[in-house]
Amino acid sequence: MTAPVFLTETGALRTGTVTLDGSEGRHAVSVRRLRVGEEVVLSDGEGTGAYGTVAAVEGKDRLDVAVTELRTEPEPSPRITVVQALPKGDRGELAVETMTETGVDAVVPWQATRCITQWKGERGAKSLAKWRATAREAGKQSRRLRFPEVTGVMTLKQVAALIADADFAAVLHEDGSEPLATVPLPAEGSIVLVVGPEGGVTPEELAAFAAAGAKPYRLGSSVLRTSTAGTAATALLLGRTGRWS
Repeated sequence: MTAPVFLTETGALRTGTVTLDGSEGRHAVSVRRLRVGEEVVLSDGEGTGAYGTVAAVEGKDRLDVAVTELRTEPEPSPRITVVQALPKGDRGELAVETMTETGVDAVVPWQATRCITQWKGERGAKSLAKWRATAREAGKQSRRLRFPEVTGVMTLKQVAALIADADFAAVLHEDGSEPLATVPLPAEGSIVLVVGPEGGVTPEELAAFAAAGAKPYRLGSSVLRTSTAGTAATALLLGRTGRWS
């Protein structure tokens, strides 16, 4: 079994003794019940991991880790961003969780026209916080050193600008004339995938995305829900670009 990952502040990682406290220390000591001598990984979530063993445990929320090795993961290439239309209920967190475990690099919440869920005011802030917390926990669970970025919610115009800057962009759509599995992909740079809401992407939105450089593509013969399409597409691209090799 691989060593558990705990999140630390940027710049706190080094060889020697590193202290883990606060909520992460509490989780390590009181929930995971780590003991002296057990292996552990500390990460800043930005690509650096500190590998070592528990040297001491103090109280219910503090332990010292004897770090013997630092590793740094390079920036992923091509970088994969999924623009996720806001699903109903907790399906948004499900989408973020599974995309993070699969290996997505960024998730962009999108307030599409046909989204039933509306992120406004305090509710929007709480929902965004849930998505970010989900990405953080899923990143730890899947032993990632570089956690995905979850941006603020974007409008159609902002998503179109994101597409225009990408090296390849696609809208996942059941009426797409080409399969995503065969389209030529860039070897580096950035890829942007757009996942629409359960009610579908409107003709106006498709036109705006096409003008920015994103055509509609299909994943397969079956129609996936908005909370699973991004995960399936991410897995496909990770395999095709060699990032899973």
